[in-house]
Amino acid sequence: MLTKKDLLPLVTEALQANGGSARIPIVCKYVWEHYEDELRKSGDLFYTWQSDIRWAANSLRRKRLLKSARQSRPGIWELNGNGGH
Repeated sequence: MLTKKDLLPLVTEALQANGGSARIPIVCKYVWEHYEDELRKSGDLFYTWQSDIRWAANSLRRKRLLKSARQSRPGIWELNGNGGH
């Protein structure tokens, strides 16, 4: 069962799998394709994960693991130069 906080490493994983940056729908598609079963078993998170994933991205930005919205093109999430590690 996933929690909201579990989405943080999933965002990082999805971006790493896409060369370090991706459009938001690509990140969501990756998470769905790789974690659908876990999401379905996660209670309310199943109904909120697509908005919660934006919370996760903002949290990763605050931790400086993702570039700020000003540093990336609109609609793109991008790992900082450290590759998310």
